[in-house]
Amino acid sequence: MKEELIQFEGLVTEILPEARYRIQLDVGHEIIAYTAGKMRKHRIKTLAGDRVTVEMSPYDLERGRLIFRHKDERAPTGPRPARRFFRR
Repeated sequence: MKEELIQFEGLVTEILPEARYRIQLDVGHEIIAYTAGKMRKHRIKTLAGDRVTVEMSPYDLERGRLIFRHKDERAPTGPRPARRFFRR
């Protein structure tokens, strides 16, 4: 039987090579996480300072899989300005 995965939220502190990230969890620990396949498939970019959700195995609490990037609260939520197209 497959073990249940543990989910934590945290903050990306550093971007490492090969789609890995150093993440500071809300509980105080620092881990290394890689990007999940669905995030790669849909080309979801993660930058330093982003809030993320990480899945971890109960057997290895030093590594995890980044499964969700939370939307930025500071981003504008209003309607987009109209685009103007110029023809020559």
